[in-house]
Amino acid sequence: MSIDAARLRSAIPFFREMDPEVTESLAPYLTERTFKKGTVIFVEGDEGDDVYFIRSGAVQIYTFDGTKKVMLAYLRDGDYFGEMAMMKPGAQRSASAEAAQLTKVYALKRNVFERLILDHPRLALYLLDDTMERLRKANQQIYDLTFLNVRTRIMKRLLRLAQENGTETPEGLLIGIKVTHQQIAEMVGAVRETVTKVFNELQEEGLIVIRQKMILLPNPELLVKRLQEEN
Repeated sequence: MSIDAARLRSAIPFFREMDPEVTESLAPYLTERTFKKGTVIFVEGDEGDDVYFIRSGAVQIYTFDGTKKVMLAYLRDGDYFGEMAMMKPGAQRSASAEAAQLTKVYALKRNVFERLILDHPRLALYLLDDTMERLRKANQQIYDLTFLNVRTRIMKRLLRLAQENGTETPEGLLIGIKVTHQQIAEMVGAVRETVTKVFNELQEEGLIVIRQKMILLPNPELLVKRLQEEN
């Protein structure tokens, strides 16, 4: 089944950077794939031959620090991943990717992606800007893991999740994705038991509320203030 170019531009910001006729010509080369929750899409060290654009769902990008799984990014609708291995032939995946829930993606082969970037320099600039932002976040994560305690790292991560996925409600700022204690542990380089302990503390202090497996920040400004006091 052919992929509708208009839907592609609507769903994926990357494709809004190109002219409509380019999207029309590119659409036939995209393959739609579906991954069940827990499916490993690719593994660190694999040779990369596809870049993926998330139509719906969520994907965890992670690596291992010894035996500990460390989540590098939690990607949602409209995001893309796998582009780093497209930069040169034979390049290996720099991290692993796993579907965090039922996920639908559009996959594009390396040769088509390379031609697209060469023919449309504006897309290369878009990729460069996005890559620099991801690098900035990665550097911040390295700093946090090195110098901050687990409680502080968890509070920072909750604020970041709220910034990226938050919805204003009468009761506060609701993080609009369901994340488990294990996933938070992987995001901040901790163990699940420690995350559970910190979550209990934050709930007792009124800084977070758990609603239907989602996290609500009743007063984000208070959480920011507490973070500044403890950092």
